[in-house]
Amino acid sequence: MTFDGWQDEALEFYERLEADNSKAFWTEHREVYERAVREPMAELLERLEPEFGPGKIFRPNRDVRFSADKAPYKTHIGGYLAAGGYIQLSADGLACGNGMYQLASDQLERYRAAVAEDVTGAELERVIARVQRAGPVVSGRDPLKTAPRGYPKDHPRIGLLRNKGLVAWQEWEPADWLGTPEAYRRITAFLRASRPLKDWLDDHVGPSTLPAR
Repeated sequence: MTFDGWQDEALEFYERLEADNSKAFWTEHREVYERAVREPMAELLERLEPEFGPGKIFRPNRDVRFSADKAPYKTHIGGYLAAGGYIQLSADGLACGNGMYQLASDQLERYRAAVAEDVTGAELERVIARVQRAGPVVSGRDPLKTAPRGYPKDHPRIGLLRNKGLVAWQEWEPADWLGTPEAYRRITAFLRASRPLKDWLDDHVGPSTLPAR
């Protein structure tokens, strides 16, 4: 399976969708989405599968049931890899992420315990430094304004303790390379660089064991 990036037509599709996010536009231009946007993503995920596991393409429809914004379609395409890693294309360009975006309560308990512990907490600091030297930025999600209950405000890793998620992220603005095999090189470089963070989270946090709601 080959993957040669996304051509300008894919970015133009999302520029136009941002301007006219309607069912009429989507119906008229669905062929462009399938050919110029979704098909390259499917080719990319298939090519990544031997190293990063099978992938999934997220649906283009937005869940508007509880949102004030009733625009029916996402203005990006997203793909997820079973071994960890997220890939997104929009009119703004290419973005990749890895880590745990939103921790369930049992995951959050394990995460904080590992961050607070001297050996595993120091290991996480080294992992973050290593990942960021390679290019991705590691940031916390939805941080508390103060220390979580049971932890001192002056803990040496208080910034990490306040997080409710931790992810590596990297973005690239649109450029000619996006329509070439260079796109594959940058995506795989990100996934390899961010893998130590995902490995630490898998080892010390793991999946949630809470029953699904």
